[in-house]
Amino acid sequence: MTSDPATDGAVAPDGTEGVVQGPVTDTHLHLWDLEQSPYAWLAGAPEPLRRTVGIEDVREDLRALGVTRVVLVQADDTAEDTAHLQATARAIEADGRLARADVVGWLPLMDPDAVRAALAEPARTAHLVGVRHLVHDEPDPGFLDRPEVARSLDLLAEAGLPLDVPDAFERHMAQVVRIAQRHPGLTVVLDHLGKPPLGDPAAMRRWEEQIAAIATRPNVVAKLSGLATSGDGDFAAALDRARALFGADRLMVGSDWPIAPRALDLSSGFAPLLAQVRAWEAADAAAVTHETAARVYRRLGEAA
Repeated sequence: MTSDPATDGAVAPDGTEGVVQGPVTDTHLHLWDLEQSPYAWLAGAPEPLRRTVGIEDVREDLRALGVTRVVLVQADDTAEDTAHLQATARAIEADGRLARADVVGWLPLMDPDAVRAALAEPARTAHLVGVRHLVHDEPDPGFLDRPEVARSLDLLAEAGLPLDVPDAFERHMAQVVRIAQRHPGLTVVLDHLGKPPLGDPAAMRRWEEQIAAIATRPNVVAKLSGLATSGDGDFAAALDRARALFGADRLMVGSDWPIAPRALDLSSGFAPLLAQVRAWEAADAAAVTHETAARVYRRLGEAA
């Protein structure tokens, strides 16, 4: 039996020594460099987050939880931020302690000609496995419904690249349904399970209606990420509901690090999430921890 450097000597989420259960893809890891892009939203973020964060700040904690692949997710709607993540992904793979690193980056979806040109440029698509726009910071609440954005989404579908939707407001839930209907060939990834308002019974009933409507669209995948910072953070029931609605083959885990109940502390949010998922049947746990991500997040030209 060969040794896996990503899991040997790891500490499982329950604190026991040994090899953690199976490989994990962290599908929602943020890294940013304040010298590369403005990240204007950081001005209102907790003080510990208002600094450059790099893979060296979290690599060993990821390995301790069995993570072998990371998907770096854009945190600014700039080409510079995406280029930074692509360079970081190359460095992570060269280091070898994590087997693979990919990027959900930004492309100018409001300009389909620019998107077409970017998709034809190898430097712009290196390590790229998805595209995201910070729609919750977008002044136009109908951004995702614009005709020019629709043309860009058709280009993503043709290329086999999914669209991540960073849900933050209720209006985005209905937009996810519309986008999935209009673009049946596009995989839509709903980040953070649509930010369920955990601990608010009335608001949770509305969220359950919305997430059930989203789950009827077969081309939508939901990301179990950022849940420990939603509402009161008690996400157990929401995870079970997501599993019942989507099935394990349309769910995947993500840390949302460094945003966590305790900033820059991977164990405060991601470890409890993995512990619950790993308590599911083995096939479901494997799907949610790495198999769904392997199918959804593929580089251009990579076989399914």
